[in-house]
This record gives sequence, C-alpha cells and structure tokens, in this order.
Amino acid sequence: MRIVFMGTPGLAATILEALAAHHEVMGVFTRPDAVRGRGKKLVPSPVKQVAQEQGIEVHEMKSLRIDGARELVDSLAPDVICVAAYGAILPREILDIPRYGCLNVHTSLLPRWRGAAPIERAILAHDERTGVCIMKLEESLDTGPYCVRREAQVDGKYLDELAGELATCGAEALLEALEAVESGTARWTEQAEEGLTYAAKIGKGELDPTPEESAKTFVAKVRASNESHPSRITLAGRKVAVERAAAMRADMAPDNAQGLKPGQATFTAKRLFVAASDGIVELERVKPDGKKSMEGRAFAAGVQGIKNAQVTWGRA
Repeated sequence: MRIVFMGTPGLAATILEALAAHHEVMGVFTRPDAVRGRGKKLVPSPVKQVAQEQGIEVHEMKSLRIDGARELVDSLAPDVICVAAYGAILPREILDIPRYGCLNVHTSLLPRWRGAAPIERAILAHDERTGVCIMKLEESLDTGPYCVRREAQVDGKYLDELAGELATCGAEALLEALEAVESGTARWTEQAEEGLTYAAKIGKGELDPTPEESAKTFVAKVRASNESHPSRITLAGRKVAVERAAAMRADMAPDNAQGLKPGQATFTAKRLFVAASDGIVELERVKPDGKKSMEGRAFAAGVQGIKNAQVTWGRA
C-alpha cells in the first residue's frame, strides 16, 4: 500500500521502521527539529532520522492547517495515512484524502486515556495493564472506532521500557490492521463511553515528589518521568532528578532507615533512603543538576551527615 506516515518520537520511529519494511512509504511528516536533551543544538526527531536512513522524503510541519499542506499530502496519493504520536491535529481536509482513511496507533486501551500522554497517565494511575489500539481518526480527539487492540502489562515498568514495548506491539498491530483494511475484512469496534478518561499533557513539575505523598506515588512519578519531564527533588540542599526508585514498608527497610520521618533521608547499608508519608523509598539512581547520572550511594558519598539522618528532602 502507498502510505503517508506522520509521527515524531522514538515510539513512532519504531513503527515507521516496520511500515517501511512491508509497505511503500511515500512521505513522512514530523515536527520540526527542536532542542532536545541537555544540549542547545537543534536535533531532528527520531522519526526524521529513521526516514532519512530509509531514503524517505521528510516534511517538517508544526501544523497541517497551513497553506499548501492539503495539496502536499494529496500529491503523494496515499492509500492510507498512518499516524503515531505526531503532535498535531489532522483537519478534515487531510482526513478525507486517502481512500482507506487515516489510522492512528494510540497507546492505551481506549476509551481509557484518550489524549496526549496515555502511557504516563497509566503509570501514574497505577494501572495494571495498558495496550495499543489501531483506531480510525476523526476530527474529535481519539473518539474513532478501533479494529485491532493489543494488551500489555504495566508491571512496574519505567516509561522508556513500557513505551518501547508498546512501540513494538503497535507496529505489529498496525501491520495487521492495514492487511485487514486492504482486504475489506477489518471489523471496527465503537468506543464505549463507560470508563472514558483523558490523558492530559504532563505539566511542568507535576512529576516532582513531595514528603506528603505516599511511597507508591513517589515511585510512580519516577517511573513516568524522562528527560523532558524529570522527577526532581531537593536532597540535602541539592537539586536532583530521581531516575530509579523502589518503595517499601518502613519495617522492611534496614534498621537505620526504619525510624525516618517524612522528609528525612539517610544512607545506610550502602543504600540511599528517603521517607515518604507512609513508607520508605530507596533512591537507586539519581542525576544531580549539572552532573552525570549516578547510583544513589555515589551521590550519598558526597553528603555530610547523611549517615545519621541529619539531612532532609523535599519538592524541587
């Protein structure tokens, strides 16, 4: 099939690679180069990088409502448009172009977590399972019917790990959906209104834990974080991003950590611990501002008084 692909992050890049191996990708639309990570240089999106490696023509657009967008997509004569985390809404004039419509790889079990950050919201809500749905795009947000649905266990996974798993799952599901759509055997399921939830974008500082929250919430915020939205705290007067953490009941922690009060921290048994409202959190890996990522014990080695629980932690 002749396909136009629209996507931006690494998850979408994985799906593009699978599409290019089985179909004719006529063109790729992605968000323009942006400052990503620690550097100040413009960096191409993961989708753009894959497209260039595959020799596929790339079109960088923040919006498909600009003059000439419809004509450009139409000139590529796609049988179908495939979308995965593009970051821009497709207007009706674009949706109407391909004869087989527009298929979106949405990383949730619709109608749960319609919207921009479904994987993060599933982690933050302590969902036991999530998945992908291949849905037909409509003008409204994630309301279309789906024809393929795959499940995955959240199982305490971190965002990067879960997103990678869903990317692979989504690529396989999309290829299955394309085959069914082309053969006329696709069976579409309308979304139920029961269980409807919205996955709003992650706000600045939203993933920063506080001592008033539970240990479970602390760890969920860490698991849902990444470079764009880190989970940061102030520990011994220093700002650090927590990259890996584990929650436990106070009576399961080493003796010197069991008596910690919310907001206190200690280093004992060669492990770094902080106290939340109802338990203890081990900081397994952290990244202090301006420094490289390191194990919790490496950070603690440079903090005076931490072995005697004389330091505190709080929201960044």
